[in-house]
Amino acid sequence: MNSTTRQKWLRRKRRIEKRLRPRKFRARKRPMFAARNIHYEMADRTRAVGCGGIGAVHLLARKVGLIEAIDQDLKLLKVHLPYHESDHVLNIAYNVMSGGQCLQDLELLRNDEGYLDALGAGRIPDPTTAGDFCRRFESDQQVICLMDTINRVRLNVWKEQPPEFFQGAVIDADGTIASTNGQCKLGMDISYDGQWGYHPLVVSLANTKEPLYILNRSGNRPSHEQAAGYLDKSVELCRKAGFKSILLRGDTDFTQSRELDRWDGDEVEFVFGIDAMPNLVEHVESLPKSDWKPLTRPARYQMKTTSRQRPQNVKEDVVREREFQNIRLLSEDVAEFAYRPTACKKIYRMVVVRKNLSIEKGDNVLFDDVRYFFYITNDCGKSAQEIVFLANDRCDQENLIEQLKNGVHAMNLPVDNLLSNWAYMVMASLSWTLKAWYGLMLPEATGRGAAGHPSTRQRRREQKRQIIRMEFKAFVANLVRLPCQIIRSGRRLIYRLLSYNPWQEVLLSGAAAWRTRTQC
Repeated sequence: MNSTTRQKWLRRKRRIEKRLRPRKFRARKRPMFAARNIHYEMADRTRAVGCGGIGAVHLLARKVGLIEAIDQDLKLLKVHLPYHESDHVLNIAYNVMSGGQCLQDLELLRNDEGYLDALGAGRIPDPTTAGDFCRRFESDQQVICLMDTINRVRLNVWKEQPPEFFQGAVIDADGTIASTNGQCKLGMDISYDGQWGYHPLVVSLANTKEPLYILNRSGNRPSHEQAAGYLDKSVELCRKAGFKSILLRGDTDFTQSRELDRWDGDEVEFVFGIDAMPNLVEHVESLPKSDWKPLTRPARYQMKTTSRQRPQNVKEDVVREREFQNIRLLSEDVAEFAYRPTACKKIYRMVVVRKNLSIEKGDNVLFDDVRYFFYITNDCGKSAQEIVFLANDRCDQENLIEQLKNGVHAMNLPVDNLLSNWAYMVMASLSWTLKAWYGLMLPEATGRGAAGHPSTRQRRREQKRQIIRMEFKAFVANLVRLPCQIIRSGRRLIYRLLSYNPWQEVLLSGAAAWRTRTQC
């Protein structure tokens, strides 16, 4: 960000801070929303766009080489009349990035002159053409090729990270149900819980919450189907990037006992949940009392102010008043023992959590209950408590899946068969990947003066972390949906910001760093 742009941004910041400063108001006779006599007019020469942050995202896609990589690797079109493969892929990703939720929202964008000018496009594919492109994927290998291309570009992004980034990679795997009310979508089936649709598998990197691979499957397929192969591909990707250690995590459906010996031989660590089978329960019940240690969980957050009185638990009161059956956790204990699964030749470490529960109805205690949760691992360096916390941290992937389903809307299933909907999932989820890359590629403040001050660098690192963990809706609101005037001046395409936003400093710094012809 040059000094002139920064001075303009700071003036806007001071104006809004002055406007919002704490004041002692007198009683007002009229509401604060006092606008009236409002008129609309059509601009003639001025072009503007509501999602001005899309320009920085496009600069980022060019910087990391995504556009060239897609055109080079993905061969679906014999003749480019007029669109290339990258145009179709980014058209769907940018539609989501601009706030669109379905293919039909493309119709609004393609009729927006400001949006077309902002991307330097004469036109963009309409919803029907976008759907036809999804149906161009005629085999699994073509969808896998697109994911491999994105992952090849991902390696370029990871290369720009500091050395501490490569200390260890944590790979999570889980399945989810993508339901639909359609009746004619090929490949859909009824799931275990009675929903019609598909059963996608999501393999992601927990460090940055990036989806590495997405596999679409029929709705009645088990969660672990083909998971081992995509975990292997993710391990290979992380090793190629240079991560010093790799950890695989999954729930009880992803134990993959036939693969444990191979992963252990390849120096891949794992922590998987395992079902509480009768033989395991019988074994832990025979453990001596001295083997059990209390499980103390850390506080969810650190209190930054003085303690406040806890509000009344309304839900608990309703459950007690209506005498619903309630399960209350009394305490937790942890123990461990050596165990060899039937399909394995090696002995592994089994960590078990014992939850002591009280089953209540109203104010009466019906009986006490005990439930066991088992985790199998080849990590012998951590304590049993640390293994439990590490396994529980995999639940954060549920937040990623929720964002893919309801933030990015990648699992809306807009097309008519399993393969084309799989392709749409990959292209729509690219918008989430671009969000993660936005945070990873954001330049840290360097140089002399205020830009290189340690506090400035620390603030920029915190901004990068916030962007990576930010919900997609918040990212779009803070860094994409920014009203801008679009101006062509010589060879420059200028986005003139029309309002103030606290995140504009990040936007301007990123755009200045990515505005170069040199790729990573």
